[in-house]
Amino acid sequence: MTKDPSWITAAEAVKLLGVSRETLYAYVSRRFVRSSPSPGRSREKRYSREDVDRLRRRTEERKDPAKAAGRALHWGMPILESRITLIADGRLYYRGADATELARTATIEDVASLIWTGDTDADIFGTPIHVVAGGRSVEGLPFITRAQSMLPLVSARDPLAFDLRPRAVAQTGWRIVNLLTSVAAESSEIEDTIDGTLQRHWAPKDPGAAELIRAALIVCADHELNVSSFTARCVASAGSNPYSVVVGGLAAIEGTKHGGVSARVETMLDQLRRTRDLKKALADRLRRGESVDGFGHPLYPDGDPRATLLLEMLAERGTSKELTFATKVAAECERLIGEKPTIDYALVTLARTLNLPAGAPLALFAIGRTIGWIGHAIEQYEANAIIRPRAKYVGRMPATSAED
Repeated sequence: MTKDPSWITAAEAVKLLGVSRETLYAYVSRRFVRSSPSPGRSREKRYSREDVDRLRRRTEERKDPAKAAGRALHWGMPILESRITLIADGRLYYRGADATELARTATIEDVASLIWTGDTDADIFGTPIHVVAGGRSVEGLPFITRAQSMLPLVSARDPLAFDLRPRAVAQTGWRIVNLLTSVAAESSEIEDTIDGTLQRHWAPKDPGAAELIRAALIVCADHELNVSSFTARCVASAGSNPYSVVVGGLAAIEGTKHGGVSARVETMLDQLRRTRDLKKALADRLRRGESVDGFGHPLYPDGDPRATLLLEMLAERGTSKELTFATKVAAECERLIGEKPTIDYALVTLARTLNLPAGAPLALFAIGRTIGWIGHAIEQYEANAIIRPRAKYVGRMPATSAED
């Protein structure tokens, strides 16, 4: 039997880590390293090469800070302090509260208040709301483009845009979230809730869609220092106003390696729909060197809890043609590549099941994540420090004058 390269023996693990077996077992008990029974009759366990390599890199980085700096910006060591989000043990928490539980029980105002102030009952929502119906100049353009064109215009007319005190930023943040909602809905008619507004204009014949839209916005609200949130913090660190912070976040989130993944998921599902042999079609994608989009998240080895929640909530509504197909694809992908759906796959599945308009998955992601961007902006304004890392120069050195 061919050995699975993703698993190694205890002897190999302790050699790579430079520790005793007792220390290895301690790592396993603390969930730093995953273990699994070895195939066959042996009582020996095998250990995750990925986890062992990660621990080994961390040890090396502690000994060599220069090496740590090079890795910190790529799924690496923490580089900024934040009180907003914790990702641990396969779960997502907003200020200590499980995000998936909040998605079932809390309102969007509750979660925004929690992320921005640490309290779900903060009095920050009694602020005039911006609404923008659109206009011919932006008609037909993608949501991100329309939002980015509107934010600077509204910012220039907002006398409180540059009030960077925490409460004022939270109030501005709520105006921005409502502005983006009206842009997504392409209407100036706003309901009492964000989810109610989107349901009315996106799925007017399905009142129950509001609950799923609300849950999606909440689980998308923040995810630690992802690329868009880090961009938002950098913009805030320069002293730019919250509107500019969100413009920066939007520029990052539409990238094809971030929120833009949803467009690739949609294309993949469209292609898979046209095949009679799903397993063969997925295998052919791999054979051609194409990705299977929307599966496997580095921070959630056992599955993205945000995706799990949304797919469960969709299933609780009952079966549908779109959900049945998406569930079948997910099951086949897990069997083939051993990966589970991510939030991107779940958002696409939700949009298709509810028959939401084109671009809805990314719009939901961006509107929800705006809550997190504002939270990070508040923290960065309070820190009152510019984010300015140094680059390690590896180019041609300047010429030196020859000695006389």
